[in-house]
Amino acid sequence: MIVAIDGPAGAGKSSVARALAARLGFRYLDTGAMYRALTWLASHNGVDLGDVPALVHLAREHPVEFGEGSGVFIGGHDVTAEIRSPEIDSAVPIVARHEKVREVMRERQRQLGEQGDSVIEGRDIGEVVAPHAELKIWLYADPEVRAARRHAERDGMEVEVLAGEMRRRDERDAVNTHRADDAIELDTTFLDLEQVIDRIEAFVQERVAATGFSRSPGPERRA
Repeated sequence: MIVAIDGPAGAGKSSVARALAARLGFRYLDTGAMYRALTWLASHNGVDLGDVPALVHLAREHPVEFGEGSGVFIGGHDVTAEIRSPEIDSAVPIVARHEKVREVMRERQRQLGEQGDSVIEGRDIGEVVAPHAELKIWLYADPEVRAARRHAERDGMEVEVLAGEMRRRDERDAVNTHRADDAIELDTTFLDLEQVIDRIEAFVQERVAATGFSRSPGPERRA
């Protein structure tokens, strides 16, 4: 079973998807982290972020892996912490806007999603990466709340600065942000994490009951 969670930055996708996957015993796939990891590897290897063939080569030769505890690995490096730096924040949109790069990354995302029950989050999962996902959720929240949430994750940056950065990122990423027509919209503005998880878990149970879908254990399934 695939649960696709999409939405803009700061809507709570990562926190929700990670916690939901843990509760359900599903694999958690953070597609944004995959682009961040590729950006880190390109910078680490001195690759020009505008060099599409070189980026495609890196993505194919060094597929992103996910470990226990949401660990992110690429090219033999554990980049879980490094990909959350302000430098990667500003550079990743440059890498993610290249369509040829996105094609390779989507292929990898589909491969990972086929390995067992998964919660996959990003900006184009339900519409592009996994259009046949059994459940699609579109998370959103008021811009001020989104900025405040991102501020809680980033030390040393003012909320106003983050709000401006998120606004510009939304504009840059609009072309790659897709809400599937059959996605369930969920406003997280006034909901805490547990409330969001409870609601999505209820949607999962409804789909299972309605379709008789049998969840597959997959190699990453936890008891």
